[in-house]
Parts: sequence; structure tokens; C-alpha cells
Amino acid sequence: MKLRRILLSLYLLLFAGLGLAGAVLFKQAHDEFGQLQQVEAANRRRLAEAQERLKNEERVLERLRSDPAYVDRVIRMKLGYAKPDEFIFRFEDDGGKGAPGASPGPKGEE
Repeated sequence: MKLRRILLSLYLLLFAGLGLAGAVLFKQAHDEFGQLQQVEAANRRRLAEAQERLKNEERVLERLRSDPAYVDRVIRMKLGYAKPDEFIFRFEDDGGKGAPGASPGPKGEE
């Protein structure tokens, strides 16, 4: 009778230990799953932003291919080109301090 009680106690102790170990492993897996869900959400946001940037770039590319006025404006704005009879004024940004300076002159004189 005593042996049976000891065996039963050992089985219960073993079952409780296995249950505790399983609970710890389950909690770790659950925490890792939560972290992976956060990473996935961040990656989905980054993907959506990248897709939006791609759409914008494709629109710009299409306009560059089909709209000469847009090409002319982009060349003037980004590269600072001017027609021979035009002047380009460049203003330096002092961070809001002082008066901005101007440098008149056609493209070749700057």
C-alpha cells in the first residue's frame, strides 16, 4: 500500500513537472509569436510605404516619358538649367536669419 502511494505521488509529481515545463515552453512560444506578429506588422507597413513610393516614381517616369513641359520644368528645377535669355536667382537659406542673397546671371555665369 505504501509503495502504491509513493508511486502515485511520483507520477503526480512527474505530471506536475511536465505540466509546468509545458506551460513555460508555451509562454515562451506565445511571447515569440507576439514579437513575430509585431515584426510582420512593421514589415507590412514598410512594404505599403515602398509600394506607394514605387507608384509615385512610376507616375513621375510616365510623365517624364510623355510630358515635355514636365521634363522642361524638372530639368530647370533640379539641374538649374535656364534658357539663354533667362536669369537664375539662387537664395541661400540662413535658417531664417538675415536677408537672403541673390546671384543674378545666366546659366554660364554662376
